Amino acid sequence: MDMIKVDNLSFEYIRRDENGDVESVHKAIDNVSFQVKKGDFVAILGANGSGKSTMAKHINAILYPTSGSVWVNGLNTADDENLWNIRQSAGMVFQNPDNQIIATVVEEDVGFGPENLGVPTDEIWERVEKSLKAVGMLEYRHQSPNKLSGGQKQRVAIAGIMAMKPQCIVLDEPTAMLDPNGRKEVISTVKELNKKEKVTVLLITHHMDEAVLADKIIVMNKGHIVMQGTPKEIFTKVDELKSYRLDVPQVTELAYELKKAGLPLDDGILTVDEFVLSLKKIQHKD
Repeated sequence: MDMIKVDNLSFEYIRRDENGDVESVHKAIDNVSFQVKKGDFVAILGANGSGKSTMAKHINAILYPTSGSVWVNGLNTADDENLWNIRQSAGMVFQNPDNQIIATVVEEDVGFGPENLGVPTDEIWERVEKSLKAVGMLEYRHQSPNKLSGGQKQRVAIAGIMAMKPQCIVLDEPTAMLDPNGRKEVISTVKELNKKEKVTVLLITHHMDEAVLADKIIVMNKGHIVMQGTPKEIFTKVDELKSYRLDVPQVTELAYELKKAGLPLDDGILTVDEFVLSLKKIQHKD
């Protein structure tokens, strides 16, 4: 069953003057369709202005379609009566964790969402403990979020969403403000939740090494979907990705350039281990 179904979605940002008259219209998403099945890990890539963050806001019903439809767990986001259930089904994690953390103690922040849902107190604390444990932050439960690193704060933000027991997490460039170690912490946490808890993940990112971990990649450009496929299928097309102002993982580009120079490496190398294995194959042939 589809967790997310986007059907012929278009969205326009409309700018109005002080009299309410339309000054300009910008079509951020133009007739886009795709599906994400329950339990999948899907990455959406795109340069600035491609529409990927606008897409993320539709999944959580922060924005509504200008035309077309978005369905989350079988619920139409355009129906106001579905809003509560949609936001329980699909939790949202933004770029800046400070925008989501509101309490002065980590465990209280994680318990805030379930409390608003009317979850009984005993169950709230069970969820808090389980969620913090899932993201590797249980030992920090009594600390102030202000004393945490950026990566730790983002993991607390993810725990706060997890405590609400969503079936899907939408992450809108969650590592954009983090250093390499923080990025690694957060993406490792997300991958674990997807594999162990079977949480559906929609990751909007501009980091290619994060997209490599996904089951499927969607590439957007100027409001359109221009590529879809597995990481190996997408990153084999280096020149096409670059035409959309996107990079590829460093090891993928190295292998691609060496192959162009005549070295018979495998197509679509995504990791250092795959690169080493491909080199060993060549040595054995010699």
